[in-house]
Amino acid sequence: MSFALPVSPAFLSGMVLSLSLIMAIGPQNAHVLRMGLQRQHLALTVAICVLADVVLIALGVFGLAQLGGLSDKLHGALVGAGVLFLAVYGWQAMLRFLRPAPVSLDAAALQPPAMTRRQAVLSALAFSWLNPHAWLDTAVLIGTASLAYGVNGGPGPAVFGLGAATGSLLWFVGLGLALFWLGRRLNSVAVWRALDGLVALMMWGTALWLVLSLI
Repeated sequence: MSFALPVSPAFLSGMVLSLSLIMAIGPQNAHVLRMGLQRQHLALTVAICVLADVVLIALGVFGLAQLGGLSDKLHGALVGAGVLFLAVYGWQAMLRFLRPAPVSLDAAALQPPAMTRRQAVLSALAFSWLNPHAWLDTAVLIGTASLAYGVNGGPGPAVFGLGAATGSLLWFVGLGLALFWLGRRLNSVAVWRALDGLVALMMWGTALWLVLSLI
């Protein structure tokens, strides 16, 4: 009995679209990057991010795409929540950039406060689901694109969604493995300060773009 991988055009198209959307450095990737450099709950964070993406993809393919996307009120609420979340997180990152941890001969001084598993799960879910881009890109865009493969009620959209979920899995697992390998090499005050400055500018830039999109 042979086993064949699903390599249909719909599957490959979904995987490519998912990878192209997720590769840009956004709040979710920045959070995984930070958890990897901190060496805290990296595997759990990767698993939650993948699961969160799968839920959004399924919602888009089997729900939002059939309903024509998000309503104006829900879209506005998501954008508002996202702007607030990004602004606060950007401010926290900027404070860390302006007040970097002092250099110490004690390596433990560079380590952040320990995070519980519950905090790690909630943080990963927040970065995955409180980001409007995740809803607009992952759910709406992927869900709408899947309709192109729905011929005569066939399984095309579902296969497209499976490909998109596979793309998310490949990206986050690959990113997690790379961070696990590089984490100790990159764990320095200079790297942390550069990362925090980049994250702050990225978060505020995304928040500004979201505000302008409502005008």
